Amino acid sequence: MQQFLPFVSNHWELFLALAVISALLIYQTFSGRISGVKSITPQEAIRIINHEQAIVLDVREPAEVKTGKILDSLTIPLAKLGQQTNKLEKHKNTPIIVVCQSGGRSSRACGILRKQGFESVYNLRGGILAWTNANLPLSKKD
Repeated sequence: MQQFLPFVSNHWELFLALAVISALLIYQTFSGRISGVKSITPQEAIRIINHEQAIVLDVREPAEVKTGKILDSLTIPLAKLGQQTNKLEKHKNTPIIVVCQSGGRSSRACGILRKQGFESVYNLRGGILAWTNANLPLSKKD
């Protein structure tokens, strides 16, 4: 213990980096619980779609959507979501599963939807990448 404080003072940059990384990990772990948004796996998404008639909202850019999307999903790019939530008003009491390429943008979209009063919002953990890694189909139709 006597050598710990001198070590920390001599290598403060490393401990600052450790503190920042730890804070980011803690935030990532608990932010969904605090915001009321649950991250789900592709298998859980299928269950919610089939049993609770969930709507899938794809927030990727149009060029990304052209590579394939989840069948019957609605597409509103994240940049336009704030102005176009009126397209989702009729689904306000329906579970909404938000999807992007890897899960980051969809997490932000979930926050926007929660602030707009949408009750049941889910983030597809891993996004379309996780969906395709689970060998689930994508549709190339609009």
